[in-house]
Amino acid sequence: MRLNNYSKHYRYTGHFIMNLLNRYKEVREKSQKMVEPLVAEDFMLQPAFFASPPKWNLGHTSWFFEEMILKHFYKNYKVFHSLFGFIFNSYYNSFGDRVGRDQRGDLSRPTVEEVFQYRRYVDKHMIELLGSGNIDPDMKTILDIGINHEQQHQELFFTDLKYAFSLNPLEPAYGENAFCADAEDQAPAMIRMDEGIYGIGFEGEGFCYDNEMGRHKVFLHPYEISNKLVTNGEFIEFMNDGGYRKFEFWHDDALAWLTENKIDKPLYWRKTDDGWEQFTLAGWQAVKPADILTHITYYEAFAFAQWKGMRLPTEFEWEAAAGEFEWGRRWEWTESAYLPYPGYKKPEGAVGEYNGKFMVNQKVLRGASVVTSEGHSRKTYRNFFHPNLGWQFNGIRLAR
Repeated sequence: MRLNNYSKHYRYTGHFIMNLLNRYKEVREKSQKMVEPLVAEDFMLQPAFFASPPKWNLGHTSWFFEEMILKHFYKNYKVFHSLFGFIFNSYYNSFGDRVGRDQRGDLSRPTVEEVFQYRRYVDKHMIELLGSGNIDPDMKTILDIGINHEQQHQELFFTDLKYAFSLNPLEPAYGENAFCADAEDQAPAMIRMDEGIYGIGFEGEGFCYDNEMGRHKVFLHPYEISNKLVTNGEFIEFMNDGGYRKFEFWHDDALAWLTENKIDKPLYWRKTDDGWEQFTLAGWQAVKPADILTHITYYEAFAFAQWKGMRLPTEFEWEAAAGEFEWGRRWEWTESAYLPYPGYKKPEGAVGEYNGKFMVNQKVLRGASVVTSEGHSRKTYRNFFHPNLGWQFNGIRLAR
């Protein structure tokens, strides 16, 4: 993808332009609708470096369109505010210095209303640009990234807000939907996959990120993978058997993490006289044994698999078998390190910072979750997080 050569432009059909406009408007409107239940004070919440405030997420996604598209493709475009690039840049070194990731919640200004003004300003110019029909192919590529980027932040909105609300002694609720009270209704079975050579990676039409590209073949030995996700009840059995205290199930790094953070239960769980409860976006609710386990780290997923005498699937095993089971309610930890595919080439410029520079010290998750935006999942999608993080809607699928 180029960010420095925009001499060739193409005029697309009215139907194509309308589809682009509709996709852009839908994703932007959804972000604003998601924050409607919040009060002004909620917009600044950032209790941890990994959980950005809603206000920052709203500004950052607008900055992406301004910086990546409007400044390059909209003639004589004037930025909304000269310092918003510093405030709302996330990790793009190509664009210079920025507010520290752990300081995003410290900024009382710009106000929430100013951030909404910023969004309206960016939307006005984006709609004008898209409506002109004079669209460079490079712009179309970056627009696709921008739309999917905002969908990523829609998911982060739920996970970041939940983490922030969970620390509030007033126990606030976002709404009536807990987003984790869904039963695993599959009768347990292991799916047998034959030894063979399997195609891995994205192919065909439609959008994908660069880390999914470079379709290649992998040889897989015979294996079995579960048709279902691990439930709360199964994990309680692990806990009751002293799973958190038995060193033989844990990586050495994980044991240090357990000790340092005094971990003895999943994130958002607490023990009461009536049993286990978990904090949800609808407030505290009883942990139901049949519901799918969520908010689990890779460390815990690995230990549970060891306790069961099984393992986590590799991302290649997961993708090869994905057509044989239901997926999409939890991001599923895999045993694969987040690394480039054969032949991977990092795009030039700022877009090249989107994925490639994070390919170290992280684990791949596959699938999607209950808070993933519609149209933002595919079996080749490679999500990735550090092994000690469980604030996403993560779960466990076993293999052997």
